[in-house]
Amino acid sequence: MSGVSDDALRGTSLFKDINADDADSQPTEIESMCMNCHDNGVTRIMLTMIPFFKEVIVSSFRCDHCHWSNTEIQSAGRIQDQGVRYTVRIRSTDDLNREVVRSDSALTKIPELDFEVPAFTQKGSLSTVEGLLDRAVAALEQDQPVRRAAYPDVALQIEEFIGKLQKLKDVEEGFTLVIEDISGNSFVENPVAPQRDEAMTVTHFDRTTEQDSALGLAPENQLDEEPAVNTLDGMREEVLRFNTNCPDCNAPASTNMKLVQIPHFKEECGHRTNEVKSGGATEALGTKITLHITDVSDMSRDVLKSETCGILIPELECELGMAVLGGKFTTLEGLLTNIKELVVTKNPFMCGDSSTADRAEKLQAFGEKLDRIIAGEMDVHFVLDDPAGNSYMQNVYAPDPDPEMTIEQYTRTEEQEEDLGLSDMKTEGYEE
Repeated sequence: MSGVSDDALRGTSLFKDINADDADSQPTEIESMCMNCHDNGVTRIMLTMIPFFKEVIVSSFRCDHCHWSNTEIQSAGRIQDQGVRYTVRIRSTDDLNREVVRSDSALTKIPELDFEVPAFTQKGSLSTVEGLLDRAVAALEQDQPVRRAAYPDVALQIEEFIGKLQKLKDVEEGFTLVIEDISGNSFVENPVAPQRDEAMTVTHFDRTTEQDSALGLAPENQLDEEPAVNTLDGMREEVLRFNTNCPDCNAPASTNMKLVQIPHFKEECGHRTNEVKSGGATEALGTKITLHITDVSDMSRDVLKSETCGILIPELECELGMAVLGGKFTTLEGLLTNIKELVVTKNPFMCGDSSTADRAEKLQAFGEKLDRIIAGEMDVHFVLDDPAGNSYMQNVYAPDPDPEMTIEQYTRTEEQEEDLGLSDMKTEGYEE
């Protein structure tokens, strides 16, 4: 049983940053049986937080009798609303040093070798691309002595495949690494942040019923229920409340949601964390809003950024794709501050073992430029590009045209249609 009182837990998070001086964050030791010699050993468990890996449970076991040891890391954070797929083209030995956070539910593929590590077959890990290759090689070599004795032909084929995996580390021809995580809790480093990584594609996708079941989100035999019929006027008057977990400390909390109306725009559903989800349909055309920032007063403009909206600041060579930062209803200053927090302030690769002098200096300079933009000391263009057409920026000259802002409507590309899930959507004749 835990010796921590209920009063001590109130108002605090169970998952804390690693701090050697904090007595409450020290590991918990539990006596447990050694699976190697069946004597008693010691398991140490610690609840902590790793950036981009959410909350985690770190555990290690050691037996003083046979000296066998083992370590594991398990994600204890919330499952994201969508799954994520990272497709990275490894073109040089520097790419082998990319940091990779791989959760238990992540699938790993190398298409060139037709190699795949299915989800839920390995424990979560914080490693590099090279570390993933080494781990795959070690797993294949584990039972080779037995195979050579019992199945020499199979052992020879596996030996040849291990050679191909090891040769990938020379990066003579390059290869593709795919990390697909249905929980959305895996991550692959962008070494050129805050610029766009041309070698990496990040795709968010909706889970299938089978994938939800694998994560324990829905019963396998769940019956379809008829949705409640609500009128739009009734929803405007009603405040919906439901139980959820705090996105910061994962403690139980409640969320209030209400349908609101934005003048000259459309219906949105917002709650206190400033996250905004569009309640309207996907527009027939995408929208691109370009603002020429010429004065510090531009920082007070209201901005509605939907989940599908990307951000571009050409003068800084900064580009953030859709789903980054989520949906927000804030000011231009607030949005620039969020970008700085994401890229600089809360970037785990700015400090510790993951940091390099060049990277830290580059990101620090980027943060200083954002500060100059917020102070009105830098002349730049700020672009909101929303293929769904559900984003908005305030026109301070309304109802007259804004001389510093242009709004373009464009036809979406096939790739954008695919990202929005519109390519396979059937809107006519679906009853056939």
